[in-house]
Amino acid sequence: MELAIVEGTIVSTAKVERLKGYKLLLVNMLTGDMKKTDNFLVAIDSVGAGKGEVVIVVRGSSARQTDKMANVPTDSSIIAIVDSIEHKGNIIFDKQNPAEYLK
Repeated sequence: MELAIVEGTIVSTAKVERLKGYKLLLVNMLTGDMKKTDNFLVAIDSVGAGKGEVVIVVRGSSARQTDKMANVPTDSSIIAIVDSIEHKGNIIFDKQNPAEYLK
């Protein structure tokens, strides 16, 4: 599992049948200290994430391990929206004030 921030939406009206009904989001991977990497992925949103939210992304075969995603042709899925992150007793991210923590 990896941290990322949603930075955009991908619109695709022509796609394979098994992708229909799924929202595709452009995510920028984050480092452990919440820095943007400029390493972008297109990920299927399975939790209703939106632009600016920090999310947990899984890649590879793990991206298809939920019941909902079992037959979807993807290698990257958003599986959670992050509310807060605590590391070594310090809050390093809080959804209530994301600009304070993202670098």
